[in-house]
Amino acid sequence: MARIQQLPDHLVNQIAAGEVVERPSSVVKELVENSLDAGATSIKLELNKGGLELIRVSDNGRGISASDLPLALSRHATSKIATMDDLQRVTSLGFRGEALPSIASVSRLSICSHVAEQDHGWRINYREANDVELSGNDSPGDPPDSTATVETPAHASVVKPIPDAIRDGSIVEVRHLFHNVPARRKFMRTERTEFQHCDTLFKKMALMRFDCSFELVHNNRQIWRLAAAANMAEQEQRIAQICGDAFIESAVHIETAIAIDGLVLSGWIARPTYTRSQGDLQHLFLNGRAIKDRVITHAIRQAYADHVYQQRYPAYVLFMGINPDLVDVNVHPGKQEVRFRESRTVHNFLRKTIADALADLRPAIGASNEQSVPVDTHELDTLQRAASGASTDRRGVAGLSERSGAYASIHTAGQQASLGFSVRDELKLMQQLAAPAMNAAADTAIPPDVDPETGEEYPLGFAVAHVHGIYIVAQNRDGLILVDAHAAHERITYEKLKNQYTAGSISSQSLLLPVKVTVAEHEADQFENHAQLFANLGFEVTRRGPVTLEVSVIPALLDKTDVAGLLNDVLSDLADMGDTERIDQQINDLLSTMACHGSVRANRALTALEMNALLRDIERTPHSGQCNHGRPTWCSLTLAELDARFKRGR
Repeated sequence: MARIQQLPDHLVNQIAAGEVVERPSSVVKELVENSLDAGATSIKLELNKGGLELIRVSDNGRGISASDLPLALSRHATSKIATMDDLQRVTSLGFRGEALPSIASVSRLSICSHVAEQDHGWRINYREANDVELSGNDSPGDPPDSTATVETPAHASVVKPIPDAIRDGSIVEVRHLFHNVPARRKFMRTERTEFQHCDTLFKKMALMRFDCSFELVHNNRQIWRLAAAANMAEQEQRIAQICGDAFIESAVHIETAIAIDGLVLSGWIARPTYTRSQGDLQHLFLNGRAIKDRVITHAIRQAYADHVYQQRYPAYVLFMGINPDLVDVNVHPGKQEVRFRESRTVHNFLRKTIADALADLRPAIGASNEQSVPVDTHELDTLQRAASGASTDRRGVAGLSERSGAYASIHTAGQQASLGFSVRDELKLMQQLAAPAMNAAADTAIPPDVDPETGEEYPLGFAVAHVHGIYIVAQNRDGLILVDAHAAHERITYEKLKNQYTAGSISSQSLLLPVKVTVAEHEADQFENHAQLFANLGFEVTRRGPVTLEVSVIPALLDKTDVAGLLNDVLSDLADMGDTERIDQQINDLLSTMACHGSVRANRALTALEMNALLRDIERTPHSGQCNHGRPTWCSLTLAELDARFKRGR
């Protein structure tokens, strides 16, 4: 029978290396985190062959004393924690004391370091006792084999510290990664792929610490050189370098004023009109540590739920702070996974904070160009395909363009279907909006976005035309505003429905003649299973046969919609969502479907009154910068942009 025996430390280190050192980027992560923990404000990363042949990290941190250098290569030796209390409230990036010995067990590692109290620096090299020579492969600067060594219980050869000319900080070199573990080496990808992993990690580290300068060199070629970012402008410049100009131009800075339940949040979130086909621009840092957490990801996705397509991903760079007592970072050797003591509190905080920030993205005086959001051209086709289900026919003729003046003719409410206003409301709004607009247009001394009677400023100005039955053209003091009427009205209707549903007061309206709708038998059964849901949504529907439903009451906001089409779409959504619990979670999808049906369609000419009323609704409606599907509802062209396009000087 086999006897239980204690494994030698060098074998234990290699087992630990299987968790800590997955590939070169894992080594980069551990070494850069050590530099940051040492207080470095300047870090240089050098790689050869994707990090498989050389990883060198140089920093200007506090360094390691000569007496501590041998201990740094021992397992579970660290300066970052000392007691159980320290472990329960970790504030450093590293703390397990596993990284350096694990890396050393599968590579040739050397450390040069200098502390302020010592006259010069010191160097130490590590070799396994059974390490074979890499004939012809050692690069200049490899640890000299002739240096005297001392045997340790780890069955390894640790070179005694020797003087070194390093002036400050530390330099850690890792050469020939996995040279003594051929099976692991064979699983490494190409040099290009391994470098891409290192580059991705490097950029995440650069986003994590703005106060530190970073440099990346690969195969003796400089890839990145990022100076320390001391203020907001410099921080945004670094984000633009790493995440792209399109992201930072569409991003909004958020910051909680005071801690809520011990939580704070700051950073940049992209407007919903800027999304990605994958989650490659989602960076979240918790107490200065890059993490991946399902609770946080789900909370942010819920905050964006009403604004982006299901197949799209929001983009953000966020920094979250929490009391270290309320989070456990000692979950996995990689330290990217965390466990919250109050995960529901964290989830609700993130979701509400980001949702509130998105709700505030409305037109504002002096910020008329905030909706000029760039969209990646290679993703435009995907966006259009995703929107096709909610898009309307783009054909049509001009609504107001044939008229002699922008406000020369105001149609009465009875001449065409309105946006849901009664005749009395339209006459009242006509006096309040249309007349001041005409006066403003006639008097050039009055800015085009100011009501001459009340002095109230309107960020989106006043409408001047309805182009091809689709787009509203308005002018304000800064230039032109273009509005997608259907998308904007869809968002406005949706927000009204949500508010009414939440308050339990969706107003209904009886139909003069009930509408009979023929459906599949399983859809009729689905209706009967969720009859109360339809009542809550403002419908009154009765089953009149195996495949016949009769609609006698509909939500008042949707009084001019296609009743049969709306009912069929709602039943289809019910079939997709499944049981009642799922429906409760996705009730907004149903309201979104209803809003889409109740919104103004293309080719429906709008009066000046209706267009101006729509502009005012956009200005006061939350989330009005995009429709329910994530498409932008409006954009602007400043006079400077128009002048540049036509090469005019001012």
